[in-house]
Amino acid sequence: MKLTGEQLFTKLVDEYQIIGEKGVINFSLKNLTISVETKDTVGNLLQEWLKAWMKLEKIDFEENTNSQSFPDFHLDTENKKKGLLEVKSFDWKRGPGFDLANFDSYCNSLLESAYRIDSDYLIFAYQMEGSRITIVNVWLKKIWELSCASGTYPIKVQEKKQVIYNLRPGIWYSSKSRFKPFFAKEEFISALNETRYQYPQTRHLTLKWTLAKKCA
Repeated sequence: MKLTGEQLFTKLVDEYQIIGEKGVINFSLKNLTISVETKDTVGNLLQEWLKAWMKLEKIDFEENTNSQSFPDFHLDTENKKKGLLEVKSFDWKRGPGFDLANFDSYCNSLLESAYRIDSDYLIFAYQMEGSRITIVNVWLKKIWELSCASGTYPIKVQEKKQVIYNLRPGIWYSSKSRFKPFFAKEEFISALNETRYQYPQTRHLTLKWTLAKKCA
C-alpha cells in the first residue's frame, strides 16, 4: 500500500490512535531481563517500532541503509525525490532538543537536491516514567514549520564556540513561544541565506548559493 506522509500520519494518529498509548522498554540477555529507564534509546526504538508497524500494515517503504544519512524512510520506493520521511522524537517535559539537519550540509544539499526541502518530519513527543513511556502527541511537519528565527541568527541553530553545527527546531506547538515557525518555505530559505551571510565561515559563499538556487 503506497501512502504519502499525510496519509501515513492519518492512519497512525486517527485510525490507529497512537496518541495516549503506553509502552514498556525492556532488554533481555540470556535469563536476565531488565527495565530500561534511560531515554537515550527511546528515539531509535520508536523508529524501529514505526518500521514494524508499517510492515504490519503492509505500507510500502524503503529504509535508508545508512542510519546517519537523510532520510530515514522513502515512502515512494519508485521516485526517490518524493515521499522522504524523517522520524524525530523528544521528551515532552524537556521540549524538542533534536537536530533538524546539519547546517552546512543541508544548505549544500539544496543546490543539487532541492526536492529535499519538501520532506516530511514525523515527530513523536513522549513522557517517560521508569521504563514506561506514553505517547503524548504526534505531528507531521515540513522543515520550515519546525524552524524559526532566534536572537542570534535569522534561523535557529546549534552554535558552539562560534561554530554553527545544526539547524534546531523552535517550539512550534506553543502559542507562548517568542519566535514563531516560518510561514512558508520561501521565508525559511531566506532565513537560511541571511544566516549564511552573517556567519563568517559561509559569508563568501552566499551569493553563489543564492544564484544557484535561482537557477535550480
